[in-house]
Amino acid sequence: MRKLECPICGGLMSIPDDAMSGELFEHDECGGQLELEIDEVGNYKLKQAEEVSEDWGQ
Repeated sequence: MRKLECPICGGLMSIPDDAMSGELFEHDECGGQLELEIDEVGNYKLKQAEEVSEDWGQ
């Protein structure tokens, strides 16, 4: 498990070692929706996930 800092509240969050870039997580402490980013050199970082709104074809 990796410990990464939440970009919303600054608390630590455990991320599984086999997590993939783009995977979404919810931080238990603040309820923030976070997305994992892994760059080309293997650095792990959390960012706030974009809001996904439903498009009903209107």
